[in-house]
Amino acid sequence: MSKQKTWTAKTADLKSDWFVVDATDQVLGRLASSVAKVLRGKHKPTFTPHLNTGDHVIVINAAKAKVSGAKLTGKQYTRYTGYPGGLRTRTLEKAQQLDPTFPLMNAVKGMLQHNTLGADMLTRLRIYAGAEHGHQAQKPKVITFDSKGDIKLG
Repeated sequence: MSKQKTWTAKTADLKSDWFVVDATDQVLGRLASSVAKVLRGKHKPTFTPHLNTGDHVIVINAAKAKVSGAKLTGKQYTRYTGYPGGLRTRTLEKAQQLDPTFPLMNAVKGMLQHNTLGADMLTRLRIYAGAEHGHQAQKPKVITFDSKGDIKLG
């Protein structure tokens, strides 16, 4: 009886591609979920949980992403300064006015692992409020996502 071994990717086997996603009229949470899946590498057959097998993702038009329901005024981002009375809250609408890329970055960050591997994956994400990005030299492939969040090239 022969022993079968499970194949796992090695760091030498890893190759990352560049993708560009247009966030125009995309729902924020669904887009963040799909982007997190690509950053993690779960769309590849060589996915290995303990290695960064993901790809680079460029998100353009992040300011045009939409949210459903009353989240613009109802969703709040909180942080604490560490001082008494230092609880700071900000609505989604105010956060988008100050930095249009913040809500998407925060959503994707929350969907990745909360350790050094997740931080490394997050460095491969570039978000731009407008349509211009400076990564044409990497020849990014345009991707879209279907209703289930699966990648559709082209």
